Amino acid sequence: MEKEAGVNEMSPVGTARAAADGTESAVRQDVGAPAGRRRLKLGMDRYSGLYVLALIILVFGLWVPETFLTVQTFKGIALQQAITAILALASLAPYAAGVFDISVAAMLGLSVVVVCKLQSIGVNAAVAVVLTLLVGTVVGAVNGFVVVGLRINSFVATLGTSSVLGALVYWVSDNQQITTGISESFVELGQGAVLGIPLPVVYLAVVALVIGFVLEFRPVGRKLYATGGNELAARLSGVRTDRLVVASFLISGTIAALAGVIFAAMIGSASLTAGPPFLLPAFAAVFLGATQIHSGRANVLGTLIAVAVLGTGVKGLLLVGAQFWVSDLFNGLALIAAVALAVRRSRSGV
Repeated sequence: MEKEAGVNEMSPVGTARAAADGTESAVRQDVGAPAGRRRLKLGMDRYSGLYVLALIILVFGLWVPETFLTVQTFKGIALQQAITAILALASLAPYAAGVFDISVAAMLGLSVVVVCKLQSIGVNAAVAVVLTLLVGTVVGAVNGFVVVGLRINSFVATLGTSSVLGALVYWVSDNQQITTGISESFVELGQGAVLGIPLPVVYLAVVALVIGFVLEFRPVGRKLYATGGNELAARLSGVRTDRLVVASFLISGTIAALAGVIFAAMIGSASLTAGPPFLLPAFAAVFLGATQIHSGRANVLGTLIAVAVLGTGVKGLLLVGAQFWVSDLFNGLALIAAVALAVRRSRSGV
């Protein structure tokens, strides 16, 4: 590679540009290679989640085969985890860009209330859905402005946004559950099925395919990963990092709102406490998923594997008589383990 005129390789700018070239090259090599040239290595370092999932199925299959090894059980796991998985995917774009969006669960909770409230006052269901998604996009834009424009740490900024959204939930709903005026056609979108597959699982598949395609096979995906890997180097190599960070928040807010719309359709009402319970499992899936497939980098397939592991483990424990709080315990331990593994790999340079 030819040196640019006026730039000393040993200067900070030269070093940063070299790092950017290396980052971009590494990302291109990882996600840009044709599928046929990639080697499938089912090692524990990249596919441990699949082995753990198989072990969980084996253990509970032998323990309670009459209740665990049924089509209904696995269909129930897929349906129960669909919203968690969509919310985890909403968090993926900001995480890939090196920032956090802690407000996704609160955005889900607000969108549940908004989409039901709009219908309860006579707004057409389709219009209510579109307006709710726009609310999610606006919240994403606000997060992007606070983080990029005001230069506030993303964790702190979105934590503050979560509190604001939580207050809006009670303001919009007048502190009342919304159970009337909700369109039957809207509810059918959450409770229906296609070829025996619950519609929320179908929505999850569509969202996963779109995000996976963008992150893995489009230039914007490589730029997101480059921004998250080394923002300064990415910026000096020509990547508009600020725009990408803002865009990641827009995506996150919109998809979180979509998750809320789907959840509202599933339950057919507006729960004022719908959002917060999804935050821990969603982020546990993102962090655990980052240890899978593309080790050390968040990705769609790894996130889905993590959701399956967490959901199947919790379901198995509940079927053998565990208490209801085992879900929080299981997800919390998984989150700690995933972060600890990531820190260990970072220190060892793996």
